[in-house]
Amino acid sequence: MSEVYHIPVLAAESIEGMNLFSEADVVDATYGGGGHSKLIIDQLGKGRLFAFDQDEDAAGNALNDNRLYFIRHNFRYIKNFLNYYSVNQVDAIFADLGVSSHDFDVPDRGFSFRFEGNLDMRMNQNSNTDAAKIVNEYQEEQLERIFRMFGEIRNSKHLASVICRKRNEKPIKTTIQLKEVVAECTPRAIEHKFLAQVFQALRIEVNEEMDALQEFLMASLQILKSGGRLVVITYHSLEDRLCKNFMKTGNFEGKVEKDFYGNISSPFKLVNRKVITPRDEELKANNRSRSAKLRIAEKI
Repeated sequence: MSEVYHIPVLAAESIEGMNLFSEADVVDATYGGGGHSKLIIDQLGKGRLFAFDQDEDAAGNALNDNRLYFIRHNFRYIKNFLNYYSVNQVDAIFADLGVSSHDFDVPDRGFSFRFEGNLDMRMNQNSNTDAAKIVNEYQEEQLERIFRMFGEIRNSKHLASVICRKRNEKPIKTTIQLKEVVAECTPRAIEHKFLAQVFQALRIEVNEEMDALQEFLMASLQILKSGGRLVVITYHSLEDRLCKNFMKTGNFEGKVEKDFYGNISSPFKLVNRKVITPRDEELKANNRSRSAKLRIAEKI
C-alpha cells in the first residue's frame, strides 16, 4: 500500500459512531485515500471491510489486508456487489462524501480552480462525460438548471448565458479558461465562494452525485442489520439535506409519517440529534474539514 494521502475527517467521531466490534461486517462506501478504512480495520478482528471507490487512484492505494475487499465501483451499486460476496446485511455503513484532498491537489483532475488543468472532474475516468463536455455542449437551459440546483448560484441564468456566448467564440477546455469566462459574473466580494459553487455544480453533474447518493441511502436501509449504524459525513447543503431527511424520516423530502396511534414512523433512530462538526484542533490541523458535518443513525 502507498502512504495514505487523505487525512480522515472527524475520524474519532466516525469510528465511535459506527459502534464497531471484532466480528463486524462493515462498508466504507468512499475509500478514497484509505484513512477511515485503516481506522476501521484496526477495530476489527475476524470482521470484514467492504470498501467501494470508482477512482483508479483509490484502487492503487488499497490496504494490503485479507479482511479488506476493495470494490472499484460507485457506491450506488453497494447492494449488488455485496450480494456477489453473499453478504445480505452488514453491521455498519460509512461514507465520507467529500472529494479527496489528493484529487483537489492534482491539476489534471480538474476539480480545483486553483490550478491549470483540463476540465475533467470525473471520479470514474472511464466515464464518457467530463466537465468540458457539459460546459461546451449542454443547452443554456440545462446549464442554468445545474448551476441553480447544484451550485445554488443566484445569478445562474446570467452565468449560463455568458458561458454559451463565450464558448461560441472559443471552446472552454481548461479550468483557467472557465475561470476567465465567468469572471464577468463573479462577485468580487465572494469570488472564492462563487467559483467553488460553479465547480461544485459541474462536479455533481459530471458524477451524477445526487442520484448516486439517493440510491446509496436507499440501499443502505435495506442491507443494514437491525441495530446497525449509518454514518455519513457531508460537505454541502444539498447532500446534507438529503441525509438529514432520510435519517430522520426515511424519505428524502423530510415528510414525517405517523402510525395509527400518532407515533412518528421512521426506520432509523437518530444517534446524534445535533449534527457533529470538527473541533477547533481539527480545523487548525486540516482546514478542508471546515464544512464537514457528521450524522449518525441506527436502524430500528
